[in-house]
Amino acid sequence: MTDAALPQRLAGKTVLLIVGGGIAAYKTLPLIRLLRAEGCSVSTILTKAGSAFVTPLSLQALTEQPVHMDLLSLTEESMMGHIQLSRAADLLVIAPATADLLARMSAGMADDLAATVLLATDKPVLAAPAMNVRMWQHQATQANIDTLTARGLTLVGPEEGPMACHEYGPGRMAEPETIRDAILSLLVPSSVSSNVPSSADTVPQDLRGHHALVTSGPTHEPLDPVRYLANRSSGRQGHAIAAALARRGARVTLVSGPVSIPDPQGVTTIHVETGRQMMAACESALPADIAVCVAAVADWHVEAAEQKLKKTGGTPHLTLLPNPDILATLSAPGPRRPALVIGFAAETEAVHQHARDKRLRKGCDWLLANDVSPNTGIMGGVDNAIRLITADGEEDWPRTSKTEVADHLAARIAAFMNAS
Repeated sequence: MTDAALPQRLAGKTVLLIVGGGIAAYKTLPLIRLLRAEGCSVSTILTKAGSAFVTPLSLQALTEQPVHMDLLSLTEESMMGHIQLSRAADLLVIAPATADLLARMSAGMADDLAATVLLATDKPVLAAPAMNVRMWQHQATQANIDTLTARGLTLVGPEEGPMACHEYGPGRMAEPETIRDAILSLLVPSSVSSNVPSSADTVPQDLRGHHALVTSGPTHEPLDPVRYLANRSSGRQGHAIAAALARRGARVTLVSGPVSIPDPQGVTTIHVETGRQMMAACESALPADIAVCVAAVADWHVEAAEQKLKKTGGTPHLTLLPNPDILATLSAPGPRRPALVIGFAAETEAVHQHARDKRLRKGCDWLLANDVSPNTGIMGGVDNAIRLITADGEEDWPRTSKTEVADHLAARIAAFMNAS
């Protein structure tokens, strides 16, 4: 389907995009294209630091709107331009939201056009943080985030990954598609994060009356108050499946580990951190008709130290203890077993054989296998390639977006439930 054929889900909406100063500012250009393709009108404020990374001409060419840069513009301020800018849009988006911008916003400063507009607005604000991992984890930044979210700021990201400064960790700005989806969830709650229409007229409501339990994301297993064991799962696939099931009318409970993506609309989301917390949340959510275990739950946990482990104490001895097996527990025969239990197998070698063995060992009905070797880009990425394994046979699904995988799986689940 071409962009021209897509439903314009943001038609009639206006976004004011504030471009902060960071290397991630280059991502605002494809973000503008995505929003314009959805029918959205985009105006921009370019900070002085932001102009070091993208040019006013680039923003103006893509938005077809003037680029605002100066607080004390004689032309604009004769009409109180900063007030008009702050209130004319349906949503303000800060991308990249630098540590400096967030700090000045938290303090209520009005020392440039961007900060003044943020202080004067009465509209919702979405921020896509982007900064060095140490800056993101600093107590000052986290305190500012706590203050701003308590005031109603919505965050999308940051994501975890390699950075321009050659460090690795949380601090990467969310991808343009992820920010677009967060904007959709705020401005058009009934929309979906895919290239298909989302109304009840086009998506069959063939799971209405069914309760689906979905797990998503990684788990964080504390080593001490500041460190943890984890993996690279982004939660995109699990969240997409929860949203796809909800679109078909299911009542969905999503149990999510720590992720940087927004909660799906129309879904009850329970946030947890550890594998043991996820197990408890799943058991509390039962009974369910359908269970889809997508989360990459850590296999082990340790008894966390009460204080930060120090190098001066030598190499610590860590005893790994097994985490509860959520998929096997939900698959076990009994009155509370869902009618359909689906697991995922993220493997790096002998993918299909390991997945077949896992389905039999866990006792689940279906298992979706995917190769998460580093060269595939699937773990933490936006695409997936699946082999569906059931007692009746196997089939390969071509590599496509995780949203499309979710839609396809939801359709298969609906067909199974209705046939049953």
